[in-house]
Amino acid sequence: MHSLVVAAMLAATLTPANCVAAVDREISFQADGLTAYGTVHVPAHKPGARLAAALLLPGSGPTDRNGNQLPAFHPNTLSLLADALGQDGIMTFRFDKYGSGPTHTLPPVVDEGAFVRQADAAYAALVAQPETNAHSMLVVGHSEGGMSTLLVDTSVRPRPAGLALVEPQDERLLDLVRMQLGEYADANLPADQASTQKSLVATAIADFRAEQPVDTTGMIPLFAAYFRSFVAQAVFVRSDDAIYPPDVARHVPAGTRVLVTCGTADTQVPCDTTPPLVQALHSAHLAVLDGIDHDLHPAGSPVNDQPLAPAFLTALHDWTRPWSR
Repeated sequence: MHSLVVAAMLAATLTPANCVAAVDREISFQADGLTAYGTVHVPAHKPGARLAAALLLPGSGPTDRNGNQLPAFHPNTLSLLADALGQDGIMTFRFDKYGSGPTHTLPPVVDEGAFVRQADAAYAALVAQPETNAHSMLVVGHSEGGMSTLLVDTSVRPRPAGLALVEPQDERLLDLVRMQLGEYADANLPADQASTQKSLVATAIADFRAEQPVDTTGMIPLFAAYFRSFVAQAVFVRSDDAIYPPDVARHVPAGTRVLVTCGTADTQVPCDTTPPLVQALHSAHLAVLDGIDHDLHPAGSPVNDQPLAPAFLTALHDWTRPWSR
């Protein structure tokens, strides 16, 4: 059973406009017997009001509540999302995924299911907040978090009223890897070498999926390192690769307000892979973001410490319109 522990309650005061001031509240929660930590942001609101509330889900890897993998990777994607949603009067909860934040303890089995259960527990923690309107629950997921958003939608109650799939993983994991490595080979190697490398990658993926030994002989070092990593994390990689996001998307109830974004400069999840996901959803709005990359920046921008692109913010604010204050 999920349990919620309020780690720190910051006093809210009335502003001259008779509104409760905005506040960030640190909380912890339990999933699979492990404690996780995060930040609830409650925007300014009228006393006694109940607010729409969004759970924010990050991309792959040990990503913290702000959307960072410190020290090298700090785009602050989730903290910026929280700020943007707060401007619309929507409260948010963002948390430290396993392997990040104040504790690095991992569950006994690290697979996609463990991360979804952690997200489910975070959702329950958000529902339990005193300011939350449980009838206006939202989930916003970036990259792999977009796929996680679909999985959470199938398992939590109450079901979310809205989902935002931001540059989401929309294919099986290793199909995306094959595409990405193929594009790298075509861009950086002579044609004959690129063809050889793509063939080796395809064979390695087939062997990995069949639970056969993976041979990296002949691969360029970068590709070989990828597959050594996959073998080392085989339980997680197989559990993720088993999921075809459009199949999950078909279970999103009609009437759920869904936003899907694709940036035309996103090389990790390009727009041409998105149609099956959008078609599987009942009434999703696809926002095509011209010149925007996977991290929601204009193409060619530095990854770290950049604002979210205005085109994305426009799409986000349009999606939140039914819940904005």
